[in-house]
Amino acid sequence: MKIIVSPDKFKGSLTGTQFCAAVEEGINEVLPNTEIVKLPLADGGDGTIEILEYHLKGKRIIVKVNDPLFRDIEASYLYMNSIKMAFIEMAEASGMYLLKKEEQNCYNTTTLGTGELILDAINNGAKSIILGIGGSATNDCGMGMARALGYKFEDEHGKELVPIGKNLIRVKQINSHNVVSRLNSIDFKVACDVTNPLYGEHGAAYVYGPQKGASEDEIKQLDNGLKNMATIFKKQFEIDVQNIKGAGAAGGMGAGTLVFLNAELKSGIDLVKDLVDFDTKIKGADWIITGEGKLDSQTLSGKTIDGVITSAKKQNIAVAALCGSISLSNEDAEIFGISYMDSVMASTKSLEDAIQNGSSYVKQMAIKFAKTMA
Repeated sequence: MKIIVSPDKFKGSLTGTQFCAAVEEGINEVLPNTEIVKLPLADGGDGTIEILEYHLKGKRIIVKVNDPLFRDIEASYLYMNSIKMAFIEMAEASGMYLLKKEEQNCYNTTTLGTGELILDAINNGAKSIILGIGGSATNDCGMGMARALGYKFEDEHGKELVPIGKNLIRVKQINSHNVVSRLNSIDFKVACDVTNPLYGEHGAAYVYGPQKGASEDEIKQLDNGLKNMATIFKKQFEIDVQNIKGAGAAGGMGAGTLVFLNAELKSGIDLVKDLVDFDTKIKGADWIITGEGKLDSQTLSGKTIDGVITSAKKQNIAVAALCGSISLSNEDAEIFGISYMDSVMASTKSLEDAIQNGSSYVKQMAIKFAKTMA
């Protein structure tokens, strides 16, 4: 029997690789002759860098960059020299977690540090760059990122503006005379799993601005600023970003990467699966065991388990989901494509116990699952 183990992380409890180890231990106790292939995954958000490091054996490169408030910090990205590819997590340089609660306000923050990571990867010889844009503290439409790569944002008097959300409304023209010459030769892909437009009631400012510390008045100004940028993008670059799904991701970074990097926005889980050659490695499997912290209706749209099931269906492989908690009915799970499911919370009533002893509970779930196969 061949079993693939392909979970996402259990946030705050288990990494994907720890989950794999616990499942392997449990199955081996009951079915010692089983072929177990460990393929932990991620969906482009936080933790993706560790998964790609595990699969692709890249090297972490540490760079001194600007944080969202222009302070010096050290951030890292993953570089796979053998294939000249870099994986950059935006949150490393421009993430909410870098700021204290009272500092969080996307009206005043920048993506400059993310651009500095991109520039370093280009200088290291990267031919392709994958950018994960989850967890950002920004709403600058990628202005900061673009500034690091040589773009300048000028007001009506030709004066350069500081690349923060507050100044989006003041941009009158984008100066691209000093853009890094190699930028056009790099293949950029962006892991993007939201479909928000750039501006409007479902846009970057109105949907995510409140979570990033902006006041009602600031959100209105940010939205008007994003509209202004869309107008300039259309006029100067002939790209209508408002009609592109995901343009509003990460405070307009989706739009910024489309315009400034000529990037392709892709599903995060699809990007990761392609990189680790997932569909080839699962061939001939009898089961795929997947899992994540919470299995609910959100899981059905673009998350790791959704990606696993999509691949499994193509090859008629049964899927078992071992999760932290489950709020999906058996009927919905079956329709979704899950043949077996179990949760940690079914064995404990304490969330603290579930988090602290996640590995032990996953092993027990794997033993229980294996017994159904014995």
